[in-house]
Amino acid sequence: MEVEVKFRVDFNSIREKIESLGATFIREEMQEDVYLSVPLPELLRVRKISNLNRSFLTYKRIADPGRNEEFDEIEVEVSDFEKTLQILKRLGFKEDVWVRKRRLVYRLGDVTFELNDVEGLGAFLDIEVIADDVEEAKRKIWEVAKRIGLSKDDVEPRLYQELIRSAGRV
Repeated sequence: MEVEVKFRVDFNSIREKIESLGATFIREEMQEDVYLSVPLPELLRVRKISNLNRSFLTYKRIADPGRNEEFDEIEVEVSDFEKTLQILKRLGFKEDVWVRKRRLVYRLGDVTFELNDVEGLGAFLDIEVIADDVEEAKRKIWEVAKRIGLSKDDVEPRLYQELIRSAGRV
């Protein structure tokens, strides 16, 4: 199970705090995500990471709709972003929302930090743990979140596609 909490943050100050924890910088990603129209609690996405020349097809089922912290995820790497999107469209899926972001990935033990600058929305930090024990994963997330000064007031429970729709960017 992928367990993650999304926070609204100031990009540069939270980056410094993550680095001050001793987290290891893994990589920078320039992502373009196309979400396809499927009914919640399911998500279907094709992602292109242009600076790494990689693409992925991802299916997620939200285990806790409304909070959006627990996801059952299946992801495969695909060789061609455009052709994958074309196949899905021919199968009847419609493009819903495009999300473009710059992501910095850090790791501290089994905790992953994904610091995102999302086009048109601002900065967000996803703190993620992959685990079978959801409660233990959330404990780890909140332990490290508090160490970098984040609280429940900073949580953004909405999905990126919901944020883009509410900002009128569809």
